[in-house]
Amino acid sequence: MNAVFRNNEGYVDITAGTAIAHAAAAEKRKYRPIVYICSRYKGDNRKNAADALKYCRFAVRKGCIPIAPHIFFAHSGILDDTDPEERKLGMFIGLVLLDRCEEIWVFGNELSEGMKREYDRAVSRNIKVRTFTDSFVEMGG
Repeated sequence: MNAVFRNNEGYVDITAGTAIAHAAAAEKRKYRPIVYICSRYKGDNRKNAADALKYCRFAVRKGCIPIAPHIFFAHSGILDDTDPEERKLGMFIGLVLLDRCEEIWVFGNELSEGMKREYDRAVSRNIKVRTFTDSFVEMGG
């Protein structure tokens, strides 16, 4: 059933009705911020990639849209993380994506070289930083 919206004089107001209907529909859709997943990749790539996927699932369960470029570009084979030029390109792409995120979620107790670069970029851009242990416990900060 469509509600009929009327102005203060009692006339049907299609514009206001449409605006209110759109606002009500938007209210039903949950807002999901885009968060950058910052976690180790280099080293034990297979384990670290599996961990990053767990961190992404955690972010989704928390109502966010995760971005994990190290998984998408390096682990998928789009870029070769062992090739210095492709690693450099992957880091550049990651930083560009980070700039479009509302938050960065840093996982683990120790920052790798790449993670440190991402963390520093987020701080310099005033992107909210949240830190978590490997077991998803948020640390103060």
